[in-house]
Amino acid sequence: MDRKEEIIKLQMDVINQMTQNNLRRIADDLWGMPTLQSGGTPAVKELPGTAPTEPAISGVPVTPATTQANSNQPEAEKKQETEEPPENIEDLKKELEGYIGLSVIKKEVQSLINLVTVQKIRKQNELPVEDLSLHMVFSGNPGTGKTMIARLMSRIYRSLGILSKGQLVEVDRGGLVAGYVGQTAIKTGEAIGKALGGVLFVDEAYALTDHGENDYGQEAVDTLLKAMEDHRDDLVVIVAGYTELMKAFVHSNPGLESRFNRFMHFPDYTVDEMIAIFDMRCQKSGYELATDARELLKGLLALLSLDMNGFGNARGVRNLFERAVSAQADRLASLTEFTRETLMLLTSDDLRVAVGEEKAAEKKAAEEGKKQETTAGDAGKTSSAPTDAQPKADASAAPLAGKEREASSSVEKEDDQPTVEGARTVEQLFRNAKPNQP
Repeated sequence: MDRKEEIIKLQMDVINQMTQNNLRRIADDLWGMPTLQSGGTPAVKELPGTAPTEPAISGVPVTPATTQANSNQPEAEKKQETEEPPENIEDLKKELEGYIGLSVIKKEVQSLINLVTVQKIRKQNELPVEDLSLHMVFSGNPGTGKTMIARLMSRIYRSLGILSKGQLVEVDRGGLVAGYVGQTAIKTGEAIGKALGGVLFVDEAYALTDHGENDYGQEAVDTLLKAMEDHRDDLVVIVAGYTELMKAFVHSNPGLESRFNRFMHFPDYTVDEMIAIFDMRCQKSGYELATDARELLKGLLALLSLDMNGFGNARGVRNLFERAVSAQADRLASLTEFTRETLMLLTSDDLRVAVGEEKAAEKKAAEEGKKQETTAGDAGKTSSAPTDAQPKADASAAPLAGKEREASSSVEKEDDQPTVEGARTVEQLFRNAKPNQP
């Protein structure tokens, strides 16, 4: 072979290599298959019933199915790692029994667990079972544990195989109702989509129906009712709020009455239960109550619990504890040396400061309420009778205001009287409390 033929052969090899590269790129564009290393055969999509193409660099067949499986494998493994298995039902029962108070709720939840368990066993034995409505109405004052139990119920339902995920999605009127026509159904649908496989917890649900017939809240209720029917096998809806308002909410729509047939009333916590909650928070956070502070705390909780709506039950205890901790920090800021006991001790002075902040907040709220009463009184002078547009609560505003003024005057009289055992005002409790020992 002369020099000329060698040059021609080299040119042909280069052209052949370029052609193979172009074919591989075309195959990538057409079939989305990865290109093989230089020198291999072009990757093409295998037709059904044909043998897979084997690349030159390995003896492992490459097919669309295996390629897709390999590409999806990391995502599947990641999903499997993040998705936790259902919890043991016995562990959840122990957690339920560990809650402070809520004796009636514990019995009702245990009864519901028994019912679902037996129905599941009957189904496994090919016996007829009734369609269970697991949607519930929680009623009670703020801070009585409604959200806590709703979260636990979502985990219990998943443990029993009722729900596939067991998450809790908490919303209120603002999370369901939009400001324009047609958007409320979309917004409610998004909340329902997040809750599928778990529990949708609607707090203060009565706000959806107490704004009049032309309000968009009714659209949210209609969307919610449809979803409860369409996804009844993998969605539980729990609505919550004040007792009387929740009764009015459920009876406002026949669809709500037919779907919510399980009611759980959450009673207010007793003084002893609230002290136990305060002790639990102290134990978890590394604090201890002084002896005289415990006696003062009992009197303060007895006084504050006279208005559970304003105080907030367990929520009020949490706020009181956090304010006491903040007061202790301010008290210790002036010290140069600390001991372990000093850092842990909450004194009666700390509680006094904490309740003083509580009183300041209540005083501010009372002043705002007086301003609203004055505004309402000025408006009442211009109209001789209430109209249909006014809310029903306006009719009882005057008697309530009168009661508040009577209560205020009685408190002033008590302050003028000498302190006695069982005093009901914060000032008298402060005067009766023993001073801190150095």
